[in-house]
Order: sequence, then structure tokens, then C-alpha cells
Amino acid sequence: MSKSDVFNMDCMNYLKQCRDKEFDLAIVDPPYGVEKMTGKEFAHGRGKLKQRIFNRDADKINEWDEAPTEEYWKELFRISKYQIIWGGNYFPLPPYRCIVVWDKMQPFPNFSAVEIAWTNFNEPSKLFRFDNRYSGKIHPTQKPVELYKWLLSKYAEHGWSIIDTHLGSGSSKIACYDMGFDFVGIEIDKEYFEKQEKRFKEYTAQIQLFEPRELFG
Repeated sequence: MSKSDVFNMDCMNYLKQCRDKEFDLAIVDPPYGVEKMTGKEFAHGRGKLKQRIFNRDADKINEWDEAPTEEYWKELFRISKYQIIWGGNYFPLPPYRCIVVWDKMQPFPNFSAVEIAWTNFNEPSKLFRFDNRYSGKIHPTQKPVELYKWLLSKYAEHGWSIIDTHLGSGSSKIACYDMGFDFVGIEIDKEYFEKQEKRFKEYTAQIQLFEPRELFG
């Protein structure tokens, strides 16, 4: 059975304890640091950038939406062999052959039609289409479990260990649980950490209801 460990802490404190290449794959969705944008930059922003603010209490933005430091990137690349980084187009990452595009099938012009992930896989770029409008959200940038399952099916190999440094809603955790991957997730925000814990418990309880049971006697 796969292991799933999650921690309510600053991911930097966890990463510094890890061995070199301890994880096979990091799938992460770091914040962009929009609270540091100028008024002009924010006024011209659309979709996901504004959504990160308007779906969040103003007094919690500073804690939640700090852009990753240079040290974060160094540690992430040190402790993982492969990386899938959502919002890679917002970060100073090296050019690479393989990007992932999630087509959100979004009909509204004020929201981003797609999201882009940077990867260091030496493969052709890939496209995933999935409409996530009707699923209940506990995090403003929540991604569907189906997206993470698709990523794992395309990029991860059996027996790999996965890390998510910004756990958020816990979709990555659920996907790894369903597909049998060892998983570590870190979330600095206590409120979101508790919400994803509740979501995971409710999800696994529902799954167990439908699992076949042995009949005795």
C-alpha cells in the first residue's frame, strides 16, 4: 500500500531536510507573488492572477501568495529528479522541450483559457482538456484530481515517489492515493491544510463504502 504524508509547515524547512534526488517527481503549483505587483500591473491582470486575490481574505494574502525564492528553486531541483511546475510561464525557468497545457474549456473571456506547466521531461508537449467549472472548490487555484491522474499516467512510473510543496486543496494527494504512489505534501496555510485533510477523509470514506468485502459464514 502506498504512503501519504502531509505536513502543515513552510516547505523550505522540509526541503532542507531531504536527501539529493530523494523524490522521483515533484508536481508543484507555487504562488506568483501578486501582492507585490504594481497597481498598473494588477489593473491589466486577468484570470488566475486576479482570482488569487479576489478569492482570498486580504489579510492572508501576504502569507499565502509569496512568490518562490531563488533558494526554493535550488532546493526543488536538488531533491527531485523530475519536475512539473504549474505557472512555469511566470517563473524564470530554463527553456525545455516539454510543456503541459491544460485547456480548461473556459467560455468566459475574463478568465484564462489554459494553464501551462513547465517540465524537464525530454518529450513532446502535451494537451489535457477538462472542464473544472462545476466541481466544488476549497482553494482559489484548485486543480482537478483528473488532471493530476492524467499527469501521473503520462509521466510517472510505477514505484515512483511524488512531492507537492504547495498542497492547497489536496488534489495531488487524492490522485496519488488512487494510483498507488508514495506521496509527500506540504501546505503552509493552516486553514487550507485542515480543509484538504477533511476533503481527503471524506473521499477515502466514500471509496471504502464501495469496496468489495469478504463474506464470512
